[in-house]
Amino acid sequence: MMDWSPILLSLELAFFTAIILFVVAVPLAYWLAYSNSKWKVLVESLISLPIVLPPTVIGFYLLLLFSPESGVGAWLEHTLGIQLVFSFPGLIVASTIYSLPFMVQPLQAGFSSLPSLYRTASYVLGKSRFTTLIRVLLPNIQPAIFTGLVLSFAHTIGEFGVVLMIGGNIPSVTRVASIAIYDEVESLNYNSAHQYSIVLFALCFGILVVLNVLNKGSFFKFFKK
Repeated sequence: MMDWSPILLSLELAFFTAIILFVVAVPLAYWLAYSNSKWKVLVESLISLPIVLPPTVIGFYLLLLFSPESGVGAWLEHTLGIQLVFSFPGLIVASTIYSLPFMVQPLQAGFSSLPSLYRTASYVLGKSRFTTLIRVLLPNIQPAIFTGLVLSFAHTIGEFGVVLMIGGNIPSVTRVASIAIYDEVESLNYNSAHQYSIVLFALCFGILVVLNVLNKGSFFKFFKK
């Protein structure tokens, strides 16, 4: 019988990562869209690194950073009582860093596509930047928000290298679906690996279909055919 705990753990990880990413990415994307800072290019490049950098590289350096033997890891463990290596919170932190561009870039594109008149009119009416962001800009980039949430959620579900380096393979703690597939293949349990793989395939494919349908504004038309 199939063990569903890795699938459920992957969904839990993807959910928390997507929520945290949204909170972190909104101010970043806003700054990148409207700032004229000379550091903008460097920040954009740094955020985009996970797209081109091998996941094992990111995972390796995060492992060194969060290890109890490092300054940061020792401070987190002794001061805050937080251990990020081989733990679920560590997976969330690593996944947030690794999936950051999949949330920031759609939001940045959404902000950049809005006419400047929106912000100008809000400021003329005496609204602050924060109020303008929350009540004017974000409601007008809902497709970009949805795209960022879905892409970061789906990307997190498919992570392997980063979560393996940070979390290892601890059942019910860090053994997500991608790790379970690798583990089953190593053990030559191809039937179990196939079960996990087909569930992830169906899940990710379904997510992308819904995303494409909604972004084309034809969700209800699609199901009426």
